[in-house]
Amino acid sequence: MSDMALLRIGILIAGLLLIVAIVFFGRPKKASQGKRIEPGERDAARSEPSLAGAFAGNGTQPDYSDEGVSQPELGLAGLAVDSDLGKRPNQDFDKIVSLYVAARAGHTLRGEDIVVAAEKTGLTFGHMNVFHRLIEGHPERGPVFSMANILQPGSFDMAAIRELETPAIAFFLTLPAPLTALDAWEKLLPNVQRMAELLDGVVLDDSRNALGRQRIQHIREELRAYDRQHEAPPLTKSPRW
Repeated sequence: MSDMALLRIGILIAGLLLIVAIVFFGRPKKASQGKRIEPGERDAARSEPSLAGAFAGNGTQPDYSDEGVSQPELGLAGLAVDSDLGKRPNQDFDKIVSLYVAARAGHTLRGEDIVVAAEKTGLTFGHMNVFHRLIEGHPERGPVFSMANILQPGSFDMAAIRELETPAIAFFLTLPAPLTALDAWEKLLPNVQRMAELLDGVVLDDSRNALGRQRIQHIREELRAYDRQHEAPPLTKSPRW
């Protein structure tokens, strides 16, 4: 089986991170969005997403190359550990939009490169030990979107970041966000594309396919519809008696 096929299997399993995202960011507003995870079940839920099972069936691991990856100097001392930065003030949500940046065949994304790229694109390390895009001057409003590792448990251990290698990272736009859905998407997309450039990776959509113009337009239309459904009703004048 090719490296790309193995990568696609791994990212397919990483779709389970939507369950972890529920734990990260709150609970869905509607019962139909999925089973609510009780506090006692959280540890078990976080341990589900794993690439180990993807390779157990054939005993083959991807042949990741160490070539062509820079070794930047990191200022890790300033990074918070499980702070409240990026914590949602309201734990209810009703929609998640996800994108991935995946390594090219025969390569992996290195932890230290991810940290440097995240800093260059304006992401902040914070709540749940993942990265968040915050509104400048208003971090209390919560994340516009967040970035996690697809390997369990989804967080980034800064104490061992130089040893981290991962096939992909996942970006989650959880709605409602502190911006309109469409505005949040317009922040997410260029950030993901820039991360892919910096990491020499490829951008994948939520179906693990290369993100193309048609899919981008379809997502924009979905989010416009979401905004229309969630906009405040117009004020009506009180009748005069």
